[in-house]
Amino acid sequence: MRRASSLFLLPLVLASGSALMAQSPHMGFSLNLISPTGAFASTSYPAYYSLSAARTIPTQKETYDVGLGGSFTVSFPMDRNLAIRLNLSGSAENGTNRAAGETSINLRHSQFNLGGDLQIFPQGTAFRHRGLYFVAGLSADFEQFDRSFGDPLYDYTDTTRKSRLGANAGIGHSFGYDSGMRFTLEATFHKTITGNSASAGDPPSTDFLKVGFGWVF
Repeated sequence: MRRASSLFLLPLVLASGSALMAQSPHMGFSLNLISPTGAFASTSYPAYYSLSAARTIPTQKETYDVGLGGSFTVSFPMDRNLAIRLNLSGSAENGTNRAAGETSINLRHSQFNLGGDLQIFPQGTAFRHRGLYFVAGLSADFEQFDRSFGDPLYDYTDTTRKSRLGANAGIGHSFGYDSGMRFTLEATFHKTITGNSASAGDPPSTDFLKVGFGWVF
């Protein structure tokens, strides 16, 4: 799945390779707040009988809190209204698995994302990366789910790794002058679009709202 996700993004990069090299890119950095949504924010698992424990395991509820992350981006303007952006980002969120009468399990989710986006600047400011823009793209998501039955900082003894494909869409704004450093504010929604089948035992979709505060040069 990891290889398939990466290959899915390759045509976007190759098709625009010569055009990208001809443009002056804008590099950016941001600090991101990650707010889980949907099943990633809260999932309940029904009670079941465990043969190994010889008893019924009660209903479990998993929740994840707001997390932190960071991004490095390179935006290549193609014309006045359009840019192609390469996006490297990562984040981590902590959570808890609770069940009545059971010891709570500490959870941690971390991910690294390699993505390609299209940026649309309706005011024709792509070459300066200034003003309002819309963004949409795909990402290869390399995720890790950790479960701790003790100290949440050190005792992550159960780990699941997953490579999936994600989609992103949102809106942003660059504040500042035509040259020099500009401040950016961006809000995007991320949704997992592969490897999220509950019947196959996959983890829930890693869906979240990302709000980024950063700079672009």
